[in-house]
Amino acid sequence: MFEIRAICDPGDTDRVTTALTTAFMTGEVRTYPTRDGKRTRLYLTADHRPTPQDWPTPEQAYANAPSINSEIGWTARFLVDSACFTQLGREFYLRKAACLDRIALLDKPDMFGDATEAADAAALYLLDLDQPGVICDPRAYVRQQYARSLADQ
Repeated sequence: MFEIRAICDPGDTDRVTTALTTAFMTGEVRTYPTRDGKRTRLYLTADHRPTPQDWPTPEQAYANAPSINSEIGWTARFLVDSACFTQLGREFYLRKAACLDRIALLDKPDMFGDATEAADAAALYLLDLDQPGVICDPRAYVRQQYARSLADQ
């Protein structure tokens, strides 16, 4: 992740912004006038666009994963065994987010309620826990991290 600052004529702001957002994954563009007031300063947080091999598909990420029921059981046991007000750690949040992502991928809204919303929230929490300010698809990040954790075992 890196920060980009561009100074341009006010009439070029849209063109420069479009070029930057096309070339990079970017956050919100912050716009300020220059000190002389004749030009515009653009600030944005950016990251390189990921390549396809950086982000495994759900099938690739969860190919060797335990069953969803097993992961739900692990999550529940972990919570039961944890004392109140203890920090749960990254493994818990990663496995929880991956489990919720897998449930959301089943696409059975009547069965699970709004699983997509829960999966998105859990993925965003993990992303913020690991790398605040990173710009990427949170659920793709969960899949990448989960696949790496399975490969490390």
